Amino acid sequence: MSTRILIVEDEEALTLLLRYNLEAEGFVVDSASRGDEADLRLQEQVPDLVLLDWMMPGLSGIELCRRIRARRETERLPVIMLTARGEEGDRIRGLGTGADDYIVKPFSVPELLARVRALLRRAKPAHVANLLIAGNIELDRVSHRIRRQGREIHLGPTEFKLLEFLMQSPGRVFSREQLLDGVWGHDVYIDERTVDVHVGRLRKAINRPRQSDPIRTVRGSGYSFDEMFSTDE
Repeated sequence: MSTRILIVEDEEALTLLLRYNLEAEGFVVDSASRGDEADLRLQEQVPDLVLLDWMMPGLSGIELCRRIRARRETERLPVIMLTARGEEGDRIRGLGTGADDYIVKPFSVPELLARVRALLRRAKPAHVANLLIAGNIELDRVSHRIRRQGREIHLGPTEFKLLEFLMQSPGRVFSREQLLDGVWGHDVYIDERTVDVHVGRLRKAINRPRQSDPIRTVRGSGYSFDEMFSTDE
């Protein structure tokens, strides 16, 4: 089954350029020129990845990204934000809203295609793989065992689910609210600071002295599993 990509972009020339190059790579491409139109499309059919422009008529890219993350059907949908805003604060805001990647216009089409392929490699296998591997950490979903450099790590059920949730989307920043929904569930009321407590316990369990910490704190946004994490120094 072909991988489907939705382009949400109001510049027709850029949409045509992206469509041409993505279809040449074998992707099936849909497009929407308004944010509200894209919102309806996403409710009808969920693609495998969204290329989302920040400034859109009808509904902004930021608001659409928030809605994507708020729905159970699309909460893990890979999103790359396209924008002319290159300032650090704007990048942090875009990633904090839930975008998985962020590319500033004008951009190189080969670079965008490489980012699309990389994000799909990370996102697609994560939902079906029984074994998640990042650097020297292995998480076995079937046996509920975790090893780091061959050393078995014992985690409580909540810390296990938290690590699994983060490892499924390396590099993506999750807010405390998103982590509560993803790990504890939508219908459970728990104070957001509970996330900090369990992240602290998780770090204590998986990290020994002088080992690099794969859990990254993004000030003002939340936590992520560091996509640059590989092995210990």
